[in-house]
Amino acid sequence: MLCAGVGVAFAPHAAAQTYPAKPIRLIAPSSPGSGVDIVARFYAQKLAAQIKQQVVVENRAGAGANLGAEIAAKAPPDGYTLFMGTPAHTINPSLYRRLNYDIVRDFVPISQVSSGQYVAVVHPSLPVKTLPQLIALAKARPGQLNYGSAGNGNATHLAGELFRAMANVNVVHVPYKGSGPALVDLMGGQMQFMFSNLTAALPHIKSGKLRALAVTGARRTPIAPELPTVAEAALPGYAVESWFGLLAPAGTPPEIVARLTTETNTAMRAPEMKERLASEGADPMAGTATEFAALLKIEIAKWAKVVKQAGITAE
Repeated sequence: MLCAGVGVAFAPHAAAQTYPAKPIRLIAPSSPGSGVDIVARFYAQKLAAQIKQQVVVENRAGAGANLGAEIAAKAPPDGYTLFMGTPAHTINPSLYRRLNYDIVRDFVPISQVSSGQYVAVVHPSLPVKTLPQLIALAKARPGQLNYGSAGNGNATHLAGELFRAMANVNVVHVPYKGSGPALVDLMGGQMQFMFSNLTAALPHIKSGKLRALAVTGARRTPIAPELPTVAEAALPGYAVESWFGLLAPAGTPPEIVARLTTETNTAMRAPEMKERLASEGADPMAGTATEFAALLKIEIAKWAKVVKQAGITAE
């Protein structure tokens, strides 16, 4: 009996020493070509080179990014199924009445891998050049300014709702089926402003078809360093970032989680990763599992408040 007990006690350590012994699948809860898919593939390529094992990105889009999360949550907790979480997974607990997974209970955080920003953009015909001017105009014309988003409950929608609440303005939300159609209508003058993914909006800002007022992150971005943050321009405390982070199914051995955290930090600190993510308007991130867990809880609480105040529900 003693020998059996000793064998069991050392099993997790032995598993960690031999890990990974086969290919790893990384579930991206989106279609190919999306932001999270691109970052997942950059990461998978770098991780595979480090651990000398194949890392296969599996796209599982659908149900507001919930389908991929459900599949990952039910996978064996052996380190061979990983999941790339997004802001949607901290918004959805408040947006949907019922989910078949819990992003905190059913997963163990590994590390945040990237951070990106949104940008407040207006149609050039709007007589504003700064965020305070936009707020002043919205207050002078209550209910007359429309802002678009990539969809009801999307992060671009929530960024607008947080702005509306903190600025105390009456503006009207117009949801679209994706950022592309929303940007087209904004450039066409069918609405007045929106919070867009920075990468998607940047070419139109440079061409003069859109005017940028501020970025949404906690710090200015090196991609457009001349733009102030929303917080410094007008609304202290405002921060919305487009982050991605690595998780594993709950119950994954701590030794494997620790190994993955170390490998992920090494991958994201590589000089070539900074260059690659810059092309997507993002910055590589490295940190501990504890730090990523704290980010998840902060984001869940923040969006729960916004969703409740705005009365937003999933379509």
